[in-house]
Amino acid sequence: MAHQRARFRSRRTSGFTESVIREMTRLAIAHDAVNLAQGFPDFGAPEDIKRAAQEAIAADFNQYAITWGAKPFRDAIAAKYRKWYGMDYDPEREITVCCGATEGMIATLLAVTNPGDEVIIFEPYYENYGPDALLCDAQPKFVQLRPPDWTFDPDELRRAFSAKTKAVILNSPNNPTGKVFTRDELELIAGLCQEFDALAITDEIYEHILYERSISSTVSDIAGNAGTYRAGE
Repeated sequence: MAHQRARFRSRRTSGFTESVIREMTRLAIAHDAVNLAQGFPDFGAPEDIKRAAQEAIAADFNQYAITWGAKPFRDAIAAKYRKWYGMDYDPEREITVCCGATEGMIATLLAVTNPGDEVIIFEPYYENYGPDALLCDAQPKFVQLRPPDWTFDPDELRRAFSAKTKAVILNSPNNPTGKVFTRDELELIAGLCQEFDALAITDEIYEHILYERSISSTVSDIAGNAGTYRAGE
């Protein structure tokens, strides 16, 4: 019997599954459970943001933005980094606005990787990172974050680097563990990137969601005290 090709389906996506977040949300709804899988607000947007959107509509700001982001927005991002981190970025040449961190990650990987490159990912990880690497025909290499503090083995991380390493993906605070990488850990990662001429691609979507007590150290508390747990306690 002649081999029948899989029509209209890319080999790159054949192993992809449904989003775990969506699956857990469906199960939470079905069982009337507390949904810790999906981060969506259950409160209204700030009034000044809604008012600004209404004013923009009324003023007919209805054209496509420039492809790398509207200039006032890029200027605001540059000002924010200057204020918070003392870092000067040129909003014309060094800042690109994407439709969220998910698009930003795949766009970045598509821009910098070639088939056969390796991308290091700390595990557990936000579910898009692995598929993003595969869509770029790059090879993901996983380094474990180990409970209860979600630390990694420096020797394991060093072994993951090679001449093929193009980038390491860093998400701090980490999704889903809440792990905040220490300065020593960040300096170790930076040193390896310099040694192997690799990029650090950082997902900092939770950069301002920090607590005195790391959420990663309270996973067992959540399980045992679901009715009374509050982040930061």
